[in-house]
Amino acid sequence: EDLRVDGRGCEDYRCAEVETDVVSNTSGSARVKLGETDILVGIKAEMGTPKLEKPDEGYLEFFVDCSSNSPELEGRGGEELGTDIANTLYRVFSCENTVDLKSLCINPKEHCWVLYVDVLLLECGGNIFDAISIAVKAALFNTRIPKVRVLEDEEGTKEIELSDDPYDCIRLNVDEVPCIVTLSKIGYRHVVDATLQEESCSLASLLISVTSKGAITSMKKVGKGSLDPESIFEMMETGQRVGKSLHIALQKILDEEESLGTSRPKVGFLG
Repeated sequence: EDLRVDGRGCEDYRCAEVETDVVSNTSGSARVKLGETDILVGIKAEMGTPKLEKPDEGYLEFFVDCSSNSPELEGRGGEELGTDIANTLYRVFSCENTVDLKSLCINPKEHCWVLYVDVLLLECGGNIFDAISIAVKAALFNTRIPKVRVLEDEEGTKEIELSDDPYDCIRLNVDEVPCIVTLSKIGYRHVVDATLQEESCSLASLLISVTSKGAITSMKKVGKGSLDPESIFEMMETGQRVGKSLHIALQKILDEEESLGTSRPKVGFLG
């Protein structure tokens, strides 16, 4: 009847809190609370060498720490989940044009910016993949990379000069950065943003990464149960629809927060 235990419909998200610029010693950061799930993401831009196969691009590295107080995430359980989340993020961001990696190149084959994305799972209350993808997009939106000039002397030696002005920086375009929508199959229906209780009733879920225009960039099935083709098509349609509205709501919050400038009060335990 499109009614869940907590009163939501099948396609409704819980109330999400998003706050950016929460960690001072990072290039960009964000904290997302989605129901009981609490995620902190910090991004550090450091200079590195471009990869051989992509000499004119920078790249992203993901690290996930499951410091959640959930007993099932202690020891090996947390390590395995952290690896699984990191692999999923690599897969989502390996798609073309999610982030303009060419803008991170300083000097082809020699210098580029490497974005180290640290994800910290503070509390697990269900639907962690969606919450992490929202937090990563918010942190990328908040990221500021110093502008760099490459100076060359008469002998051909190159020297890199970083700008001292904190406002003289590169901002990343996050329009094409996808968010993950997890659809959990429960009985004959599927729901988005499942709580821990609902996840325990679901035998199979579909993780779909969706761009703001509703394009699906990757899919992954999790869980021991099976999904028939008809269910998968239905879930894909729901994922596209819900994903588009999720992007619109997130971008609105990010723009509103940025319009407040540096004078905005910090909330939460990091304030």
